[in-house]
Amino acid sequence: MRSRDSRLLCEEMAAPGVYIPSQFTLCSFTPSNGAHASPSLQKDLTLNGRYADLRTMAKKYDFLFKLLLIGDSGVGKTCLIIRFAEDNFNSTYISTIGIDFKVKTIEVEGKKVKLQVWDTAGQERFKTITTAYYRGAMGIILVYDITDEKSFENIQNWMKSIRENASAGVSRMLLGNKCDIEAKRKVSKEMGEKLAKDHGIRFFETSAKSSINVEESFVALARDILMKSSMKQGSAGREVRLTSTTPEKKPSKCLLL
Repeated sequence: MRSRDSRLLCEEMAAPGVYIPSQFTLCSFTPSNGAHASPSLQKDLTLNGRYADLRTMAKKYDFLFKLLLIGDSGVGKTCLIIRFAEDNFNSTYISTIGIDFKVKTIEVEGKKVKLQVWDTAGQERFKTITTAYYRGAMGIILVYDITDEKSFENIQNWMKSIRENASAGVSRMLLGNKCDIEAKRKVSKEMGEKLAKDHGIRFFETSAKSSINVEESFVALARDILMKSSMKQGSAGREVRLTSTTPEKKPSKCLLL
């Protein structure tokens, strides 16, 4: 198993709120205590003759959300993820083979939210692989290219795939990417707005290249998931109070809330 896969396995199995640093790729678990270093790593965890307990480390996040980006090949899913996670853009990215992911921690309503953002291949030949990842996703972002009308028309097929494969009640969002290429636009903003409204979901026009609405869209989806989770906890008898600690950003010309 690759180091990154091992780390992911540790994080997904750990108790909520327990952070596993990147160097700790081997872990053992107990149902009540969460994650602990395995014996093979204990020598590396000693401090002044005492074993370091992962539970005593500073808490790095409050929530862990898995997001999934889907859409036709070439619409810019990978570029959106790279822009969000690394604030970088490279126009020479090749098509994703299978599935990959990036991780970024953000602050939403005063909570540290760690996002695992999964990047899927848009080609039909990878459909069996990518649909297997729908079930565990808490949020799914559908992406089309505003300069490619076919990619917009295929959003209906991707919606059907969500209904068939994703968990009930999964949060969704529609993104019209490449809004910086206005001269080649084939899909109007109004068309995107209407489609999103028909499905009762949020809509943004984005540009990974120009960094338009990328951060805003991911934060908005994370906020929706957090609020939905808080409502479920509240209905179970647990009092939940959320207060925003981040200043409100001015919307850009491509933004629709």
